[in-house]
Amino acid sequence: MGDLDGLDLGRFGIYTFDFEHQPAARMRESIQELEDRGWPAFWIPELAGREAFTHAGYLLSCTRRITVVNGIAQIWSREAPWAYGAALLLADAYPGRHVFGLGFGGVPRPGITPLAAMAGYLDEMDGLKTSNPLPRTSMRRILAAYGPKMLELARDRSSGALTYHVTVAHTARAREILGPDAFLGVEHAVLFESDPARARAVAREHLHPYLNTPYNIAKFRRLGYTDEEITGGGSDRLVDDLVFWGDLDTIVAKLRAHLDAGADHVAIQVIGIEPGRSAMPYWRMLGDALLPCDAYQGASVRPTT
Repeated sequence: MGDLDGLDLGRFGIYTFDFEHQPAARMRESIQELEDRGWPAFWIPELAGREAFTHAGYLLSCTRRITVVNGIAQIWSREAPWAYGAALLLADAYPGRHVFGLGFGGVPRPGITPLAAMAGYLDEMDGLKTSNPLPRTSMRRILAAYGPKMLELARDRSSGALTYHVTVAHTARAREILGPDAFLGVEHAVLFESDPARARAVAREHLHPYLNTPYNIAKFRRLGYTDEEITGGGSDRLVDDLVFWGDLDTIVAKLRAHLDAGADHVAIQVIGIEPGRSAMPYWRMLGDALLPCDAYQGASVRPTT
């Protein structure tokens, strides 16, 4: 579990948008604590202005062991040669500590489907010749994928897939498509709130953009949700499937269900955190519950600079 072409990401990692809203010093302090506490992997998106590879490079420069995963770098935010060159440099500078996650997104290009766009991008990337030094350890590439055809592309043209806002049932289907060998990482949102009304209100606010974009709506329909369940903020069933809420034990049990369904790794996104604040108290709780008992190294092992 957690193996990606020989790189052990562990069973659980952290996924967060929080660093989009924090100064560099606070990011450094947070990821160093997560590393010292034994978290093996840290996933970062590309959405609110933090460029994918400079963001990953900064976090790698602050740490010594933790793996940083671009989850994901948007293909239309940069042309294929520059993405490839950036990923090569990170693989060379930080052997075995960076995962090059690619996904559909960036400045829209009308008339091109996500599948065709991704296939073309990979074709260009794989046809490149570069004078840049090749890394000592191989560059590891995964794709954001939901539908069957994109999952097949991830299986055939990369080391595996990252899924985002999916159900445990989707994880089982994705594993069938990917086969036994390709990596399957699953992001899942969690909320530490036990009151159903409050929990669902926060979850619906978080899910609003995803319940109103065509590709996500198509994904939810494939998962068996009706149009009535998707519209109007999402039904209780849909919301509860996409955001695991409750106390620690409830959340942990639901996260483990993805592993039972075939995921190699679960990237946990704690929601309900105000911009500028930190999810660290919840990351500590999750780490105590989910990481191996000998994972915590303690901040004292990090030399002061």
